[in-house]
Amino acid sequence: MRRFRTTSTFWHNSFCMFFARFRMVALVYLIACFMFSAQAQQTAVPTVTFTLDFPGSEPDHYVISVSEDGRSSYDSDGKLSPESEGGDSFHADFTMSEAARTRVFELAKRAHYFEGQIDSKNKKLASTGTKTLTYKDAQKNTSATYNYSPVPPVQDLTNFFQSLSTTLEFGHRLDYHLRYQKLALDEELKNMEEASNSGGLAEISAVAPVLQKIADDPAVIKVVRARAQRMLQLADASGK
Repeated sequence: MRRFRTTSTFWHNSFCMFFARFRMVALVYLIACFMFSAQAQQTAVPTVTFTLDFPGSEPDHYVISVSEDGRSSYDSDGKLSPESEGGDSFHADFTMSEAARTRVFELAKRAHYFEGQIDSKNKKLASTGTKTLTYKDAQKNTSATYNYSPVPPVQDLTNFFQSLSTTLEFGHRLDYHLRYQKLALDEELKNMEEASNSGGLAEISAVAPVLQKIADDPAVIKVVRARAQRMLQLADASGK
């Protein structure tokens, strides 16, 4: 009876150890599958990215990325003021309006997702910065670099992204002035209104949160709050 009990206990313990290891391996496998699936799903979301490098301009480097689901990001080294000695690293996450992102991806499609040559190759043209458009989805990963492109959809995308950068840089400076230099808000908002009136801004809704803060801040003078409120009305219109 002792031998039988010892053998039975041995096999029972061995089976428990085997089952515990099996559960651990299965759990690790499931976690790995989940992470791979999530990563693959994220990679599969079509994305258009615009990069500009233009030494001497302001900012002289920035990157805008927009996913088909609207998730967007912006990174630049734009200065907060002309007196700044170096670039101030700036990052912003925002949601692009449905109308704008639909237009971006339609233009990318019309530009054949930036496959092939899109630069004019005209060396007589002045440099307006090195620009790169990139398209990525589950099957494609294409990009093209250019100074000036004669391709109409590329021209439209370039104008849109440059105007969007202008908008986001205004938001960057407004946020800084609101926190540290409220007296500078009036001039900044004047310039923003002028840029808007001349068609130099895009997606004002991307900076609506800081405009709302200014409009709601009792420490800001009324005329400035009124300017912010007018820009918010334009933001509502651009976000539709």
